[in-house]
Formats: sequence, structure tokens, C-alpha cells
Amino acid sequence: MAKITPVSGFPEWLPEQKLIEQSFLDKLRETFKLYGYVPLETRSVEPLDVLLSKGDDKEIYVLKRLHDAPDKVADFGLHFDLTVPFARYVLQHRGELNLPFKRYQIQKSWRGERPQEGRYREFYQADVDVVAEGELPLSYDAEFPQLIHEVMRQLPVPETRIRVNNRKILTGFYSALGVEDAGAVLRIVDKLDKIGADKVAELLQMDIGLSAADAELCLRLGQIRSEDTSFVDEVKTLGLTHPTLQEGLEELEFVLQANAGLPAGTLLADLSIARGLDYYTGTVLECQFKGHESLGSVCGGGRYDDLAGGEEAKLPGVGISFGVTRMLGYLFGRNLLEGTRSSPVVVLVSLPTEESRLEALQIAATLRTRNIPADVHHAPQKFGKQIRAAERKGIPYVWFFEPGKPDSHEIKDIRSGKQISADPESWTPKPEDFELDIWLTD
Repeated sequence: MAKITPVSGFPEWLPEQKLIEQSFLDKLRETFKLYGYVPLETRSVEPLDVLLSKGDDKEIYVLKRLHDAPDKVADFGLHFDLTVPFARYVLQHRGELNLPFKRYQIQKSWRGERPQEGRYREFYQADVDVVAEGELPLSYDAEFPQLIHEVMRQLPVPETRIRVNNRKILTGFYSALGVEDAGAVLRIVDKLDKIGADKVAELLQMDIGLSAADAELCLRLGQIRSEDTSFVDEVKTLGLTHPTLQEGLEELEFVLQANAGLPAGTLLADLSIARGLDYYTGTVLECQFKGHESLGSVCGGGRYDDLAGGEEAKLPGVGISFGVTRMLGYLFGRNLLEGTRSSPVVVLVSLPTEESRLEALQIAATLRTRNIPADVHHAPQKFGKQIRAAERKGIPYVWFFEPGKPDSHEIKDIRSGKQISADPESWTPKPEDFELDIWLTD
């Protein structure tokens, strides 16, 4: 048999890692529902022209049959994120949806980029968006820092910091400088954390044509950070005014005020945040692990006023995306996550003899009818081996019985060593025994 090698960028977790991943996804769902979002799943493919209108053609995996003619042009591609399919879905089903429409979507996406830490070709994303018709109140933007904080509080991840900005501040500021292509400036300033202030200033002068003084003003704006609304006065000291700039300052101030109750250090107004995608028009957010900033953002998003719109409708929205695989791949790669088990089983039914297998299967079936995950040991080995098998998988209980003797049943908690008489029709584990305990080792 040929040597099996992994396919770069397509992660395959071990069973214990998949259980941790599933726990993450469950907690995300629970929190999304808590905020009133409903589930949605869109198809994996989209027409190629739809994907190309919002994405880089170098990143899109196209879909073709093996026996198609070599020169046949692909009609479809795999979606590279969940926002573009969601926008298409809203337009397609607009008459059937109650707006504002709040949805969460947890699916895989595919992106043909160079695999590296935190970047995969196949990955899970968990998105939440709200779309309205006509106008979408700013209060929805303000809700997202709270939602992000609640999600991260539920997960066994490092402490997080949420950075928030408003694109109107940036575009208004650049317009006040006389810049015609504000988007080009945004894309350069968005690289501030990656390439540093000197390189950004150089690009602003070489690529945009700004003077050294104006490039310095852009840098000074991008270096403003505050945990309160003092950023407003700091921007005003730069001496530029513009209606769009003022609108952005007021909107960001509202978001900060609405989240004043978050723990200190959680939310930061950071005027360097731009988000590279062109469809963002207002609030933009990014979330990072404190002490692990080299990973970049693990969650991000913002306001878009025309992504989900058409010629006949204005459908503004705001949303964020959690990079589930991005987070887990980083934490797994550094052995920062551990769990109590590699199996969902709560009770392992021992197998005294081969002849007692049917009886053991019936015990397990009885437990399952009461929603207790149960399995039967695979072979009639010594009880010590059966107990060790349960320990290796993190199974908390082992069920013992003497074949043909209903009154002989006992359950052993292998964590405490305590063993008591039990009846499969009535014995119930503790609620916490159903949960996978996961912790951060750092």
C-alpha cells in the first residue's frame, strides 16, 4: 500500500479533539439561540459569478465533473465564507422571511490559500448576522461585543480582547484629506499590525500619493486606542472635520457606551481596525486571544449596508464570524486544550463471559432508553482490563453483573472507586457525568 500522507490545509482531528470541537460548536449554538438567532444552512456551492463578485479567484475551488471536457468552464464553486451565501439566501427568500432576520450558521467553508498556522483550506466557521429592510438600528451593532464576550466566556480559551472601530471614521477622515480612493487607504492601514507604522507610511506615500504630513495624520489616527469614549476628543485634536467622520465617531461612541458593563480590558476602541473586505461600511470588530496576538483575530465582522441588497431593496446587515477551526488548530497545535474523555459513553457495561453478551447488550439498551450513553466492552477480559479500558476513554462508570442474576448488578465509579448496587431501570448518573470537561492548560 502506498504511504498515506496528510493533505495540507484539510485538518482531521483525533476522536478526543472532535469531541472538544463538538463541545465548542454546542456552546456556540446555545449562546446564539440565547440572543434570538435561528439556525440556517445554505448549500455548499454557489454560482461562480456570485463568488467572484465578492472573492479572490485564486481562493475559490471550482466544481467540475471528472469527465467534463477539459475546456469546459465551471459553473459553480465551493463557498469561501458564509456571508456571501447568506446574502444570496436573503435575496432569494426575502418574501418568506420576517425582517429583521437574525440567523446563525455553522458550516464548513473552503478557501484555496496557502496553508499556515491559523489558515486552512477547509474549516468550520460559525456566523451570526442580522439583516433588515430599509434601516437597521445601531443597537444591533452594539449587541455584538456582548455576544462575543459571552461566547468566549463559555469556551475554554485564553482571555480575549475585542477591538472595535467604525469604517466611517476612517473614510470620513481620508475624505477630509482629499483622498478619492478611501478603500485603497483602508487596505493599507489594515496592515498596520502586520508590517508596522514605517512601512504603512511608505505605502501611503508611494501607492496613494499622500504627502508625508498626511500619511503621518493617517498613522496618528490609526494609533488611537481607548477603553472609553475618550477617542472622540483624540480624533478631534487631529484637526480634520467631515460629516462622515462625525457620524462614525457618534456611532462608535454609542457602541462603547452600550457595552460599558463589560469587564475592564475586554472592549477596546482601536482606530487601526479596518477589516480588509470592501463590503464593510460602519462598525467593524475583531477579537484576539490576549498573549497570543500572533494568531491574529479569531472572530471578526461588522456592518454592511449593501451586501445583501439588490436593485429593488436596501437590506443592511451586521454580523460576525467565529473561526472555529482557526481557534482549535492553534490550541491543539500548542497542546493547550485537554478533555476528560475520548468517548461520549457514560457507562461501560462489563462482559463477564461470551455467553453473557446478550444480557450485557440488554443492560446497555435499557440504559440508552433512559438517555444514558452506554456501550458493552468488546471482549470477556479480566475486569481489571475492562476498567482500564474505561479509564483510557474517560468513561466514568463500569457496570458489573453476574450472568442470570438480576439482583447482582453493581455500578462502579472508577474516579472515586465507589461501587454500589444498581438497577438499569432506575439508576441515574449525576448531571455533570454527561458533560465533557475541557480545560486550558496554559
